[in-house]
Amino acid sequence: MTDTEIAELLKAGRPEEALARLLQAYRRRVFALAFSFLRDRDAAEDVAQEVFVRLWRALPRYDGRASLSTWIYTITRNASVSALRARRTESSLEDPLVLQAVEESAAEVPDDAAADRASLLRLVDSLPEKQRQVVILFYMDEHSHEEVSEMLAMPVGTVKTLLHRARARLAASAGVVQSSEAI
Repeated sequence: MTDTEIAELLKAGRPEEALARLLQAYRRRVFALAFSFLRDRDAAEDVAQEVFVRLWRALPRYDGRASLSTWIYTITRNASVSALRARRTESSLEDPLVLQAVEESAAEVPDDAAADRASLLRLVDSLPEKQRQVVILFYMDEHSHEEVSEMLAMPVGTVKTLLHRARARLAASAGVVQSSEAI
């Protein structure tokens, strides 16, 4: 169902059906965006739930000035930033609980691949925040440049630039020599 069809449901006074369609259409994207900020599955799930509660409360006031996706991503971004502020201590792969979660998820993968994945996650974790977010959304969550651009409220060119810089930084951190054509 498209954003236009969801907006029509709202105009027709069917907010429950509109919310059900929003959940279906945006559940994964809201979680992915929250996860790109928080880097914690449980916290991202909490933020996603909070976003849909906020949407439910705000649906009657939706005026259509912004597209539904922009509106939803803005709410998700704001909720994620608020969750980061509230958390105060940022998780990283140096945190034993986070490292344990990575190791458990990698346990299903052959040992060499698990070690490679853990190393890659450590490298991604060391990237500056904006670069880390675009890498997670683009490569790990497999969103297009345009989707990442919309989710993070930045131009597509900025997303591409951040990806380019992140790849260069990751290659340098991993000790890989790449030509500028390969990047």
